[in-house]
Amino acid sequence: MAQQILVVEDENLIRQTLIRKLTKEGFEVTGAADGHQARDQINSQRWDLIMLDITLPGPNGLTLLREIKQEDADVPVIMLTGNHQVEYVVEAMKAGAFQYLTKPFQLEEVVIVVRKALEIFALHRKVNQIQAHESKAFGFDSIIGQSQRMQEIRDIAQRVAASQAETILLLGESGTGKNLLAQAIHHHSPRANRPFTEITCTAISETLLESELFGHEKGAFTDARQSKQGLAELANGGTLFLDEIGDMPLTIQAKLLGFLESRKFRRVGGTRDIHVDLRIIAATNVDLAERVEEKRFRADLYFRLNVIELRLPSLREHPADIELLAKFFVHHFNRKFRKNIRGIDPDATRLLETYPWPGNARELRNQIERAMILNRGDILRAADLSLRNVPPSACEQEGFQLPSCGLNLEDLENSLVQQAMERADQNQTHAAKLLSISRDQLRYRLKKLHIPKSNL
Repeated sequence: MAQQILVVEDENLIRQTLIRKLTKEGFEVTGAADGHQARDQINSQRWDLIMLDITLPGPNGLTLLREIKQEDADVPVIMLTGNHQVEYVVEAMKAGAFQYLTKPFQLEEVVIVVRKALEIFALHRKVNQIQAHESKAFGFDSIIGQSQRMQEIRDIAQRVAASQAETILLLGESGTGKNLLAQAIHHHSPRANRPFTEITCTAISETLLESELFGHEKGAFTDARQSKQGLAELANGGTLFLDEIGDMPLTIQAKLLGFLESRKFRRVGGTRDIHVDLRIIAATNVDLAERVEEKRFRADLYFRLNVIELRLPSLREHPADIELLAKFFVHHFNRKFRKNIRGIDPDATRLLETYPWPGNARELRNQIERAMILNRGDILRAADLSLRNVPPSACEQEGFQLPSCGLNLEDLENSLVQQAMERADQNQTHAAKLLSISRDQLRYRLKKLHIPKSNL
């Protein structure tokens, strides 16, 4: 389909000449002789490009330009102006005009400018589409969970994303979604249109890690045949994500500390300081305070990183979200595998909710993927899951020993019910499952034990 161009020019000869030339070049061109006609045409459809005379009967070109840009900033507008109208050109460019052509102009020049404008704005639209897709794909809605704990995580992360915070520390077991949260923070920050670069600190040897982070100059070491930018330099203006930072070698930790404090570094083998403006998000599944005590992590680096800390809970800490997550993964793999799994049967749901999930959401995702690949029906069943060898709980392993001094059975029951409610994030259905009783039995105990109504 030919690209559509609107030519707004009150001088008939110029208007018709432009229409004939651009039509000959393969465009679909419409003309307007004054501001009123132009406004009607602009409001009637979306144009790929508009050529707009500054001086027009009715609304003038500057007025129309502002209206166009307020409605759709992605439409390129080329202003047509006479030699005596130069004072209006600056105003038009400030208002969003792509370029201006001074009368009389060469028709070949017009075609070059038109094609350039269309190419540049097509690229802008493509970039905007990609950013919109990434914003949706890595949105906070992708952090699945309706429990109070997960809602708090999303709320804090959204506020952090919009802030000017330069350093963020994400903590949590493997598989809890630290990478996903880091990308959500980036894509909902003022830095969203700049790069998001990431490096796993344990995936690269100690000798190469510094080069990957800060780059190197030609000849800095044996294989350095040419200069190379590091990830910190490539992330300038955006976000640098350092995953598994708790396992970073001590030699690199010292250099990272200096970089965090100054946002300056030197490439390996370089003599020039390079300054960058970026946000750093670090993540780890280890206890950094413990690593500091063991002298395996620098205390000063830990305190420098720990400006804003977000800890993602393990799946065991918010079991009320397991069924929701499982259904999300079913929906995801239905689209990926072009299947039509309608749901998960109750026995399979109970199995999912009682399994301890040492691998957290990542392990759950893998289980659902495997089950859907092997399933031949339209419902996921317990037999489709490879979770039958569930590790026994601590109570099953050790049993409960009555203290030699005895105990108050009512106090014990009260404590267990409260613990179950806390672990289930106040969800009575899941708390009842943890205690192997019905929901009605749990409600009876909550009332009998006078647990506050806020827990009901």
